[in-house]
Amino acid sequence: MSFDRKIKIAPSILSADFANFGQEIQAIEGQGADWVHIDVMDGHFVPNLTFGPQAVKSFRPHVKTVMDVHLMIAPVDTYIDAYAEAGADVLTAHIEAGPHIHRTLQAIRGAGMKAGVALNPGTPAEAVEHLLDLTDLVCVMTVNPGFGGQKFIDMTAKVRKLRAMIGDRPIHIEIDGGVDPKTAPLVAKAGADVLVAGSAVFRGGSVENPDVYGENIKAIRAAAEGVWV
Repeated sequence: MSFDRKIKIAPSILSADFANFGQEIQAIEGQGADWVHIDVMDGHFVPNLTFGPQAVKSFRPHVKTVMDVHLMIAPVDTYIDAYAEAGADVLTAHIEAGPHIHRTLQAIRGAGMKAGVALNPGTPAEAVEHLLDLTDLVCVMTVNPGFGGQKFIDMTAKVRKLRAMIGDRPIHIEIDGGVDPKTAPLVAKAGADVLVAGSAVFRGGSVENPDVYGENIKAIRAAAEGVWV
């Protein structure tokens, strides 16, 4: 997994057909997805329940790009090895999920994965300032975590602060929540390079009609890249 700051579209399979994950993953990758984003929720840290390590492991054979696993769970540390075994390339934990985030990030890297740290909308950018040398990705939540399809919360000021703090370190800034062709340019201009999109990618398409996924991905990418022209 090499590093660059090109715009990456990471469809969240939370918006996919739950009865057909394998083909859905193949369809979005075939239509231009750069990463595959998997939202793990525990019904405790967030008010929803989604996937566990065994489900993520079952997704792995279908993912040919980058499997980006976002843990919205607490505690995190006891599950790190399980998600490493499941095949996560990037494992992201919330800074709000426990008191020892340094230990968590060290353990994620120690298990052979890229380490991400996520910030809820109410958590300031400064919270990760002393974590950057342990971090490969900062995920800025632009909705309150727990459900797909929520309205975008403008976090562009936070993204700009993060971009300035990161400097030339090889750290991605990921945006998760409410990303579509209207909001993508806002966060891309502020400095984000990984855009998680659920309903904006999957809306209107299916494994039988995957071209719609491709059109949706292209629209988000074009909107985001347009701010660089």
